[in-house]
Amino acid sequence: MTPHIEAKKEDIAKTVIMPGDPFRAKFIAENFLDDYKLVNQVRGMLAYTGVYKGKKVTVMGSGMGNPSMGIYSYELYKFYDVENIIRVGSCGIYTKKLKLYDVLLVEKTYSESTYANVQNENSEIFKFSSKKLNKSIETSAKELGYKINKVTAHCSDVFYKERNKFQFLYQKYKCSCVEMETFALFHNAQLLGKNASAILTVSDSLVTKEATTSKERERTFTNMMEIALNSINK
Repeated sequence: MTPHIEAKKEDIAKTVIMPGDPFRAKFIAENFLDDYKLVNQVRGMLAYTGVYKGKKVTVMGSGMGNPSMGIYSYELYKFYDVENIIRVGSCGIYTKKLKLYDVLLVEKTYSESTYANVQNENSEIFKFSSKKLNKSIETSAKELGYKINKVTAHCSDVFYKERNKFQFLYQKYKCSCVEMETFALFHNAQLLGKNASAILTVSDSLVTKEATTSKERERTFTNMMEIALNSINK
């Protein structure tokens, strides 16, 4: 056990599907897993381990932001011997080329975050996802008949910005979307020699101001959930 996870080591699978919202983890377990059980509820960060198409898998919330994702992904990798973490989350978009409910696969993420620098004096502003996991995810999406868009994400430490420079980020770094957890996840995977990827569903547009509701984000982003779960058998 760790300060933030009460599960026994054997209760956590080698692959973890990780939404930000712990209630999305609950939704995934209840709707997609067989023989699932609750293995963590410390601080309300729900985690369930069950079986999907014959393979053991854990689904667990990460919370919001790099610090929260940083804690949970580090502990899972370091102390529970997890090999693969696939984030399934929501994002905003910086371009009209994408639309609400589109499913995105993050190939790399840019951030102004100091997370990596504070963690181990790493000054890189880009972090990359696992090519191995991405290949499995793309194969899974193709099998299921779901379109998936490969993107560069902006991972921000701030949700409410007084001055939003998203047009600059789109033009300079080709950031098509924004979310808040991929940088810490990809950094921890790189640091510890593990695999990480992220599948996102567009929840709102900073260009058109369209947005989904919190209930829609919790319960209707099922395509990315299926893609992530189906990929663990590839």
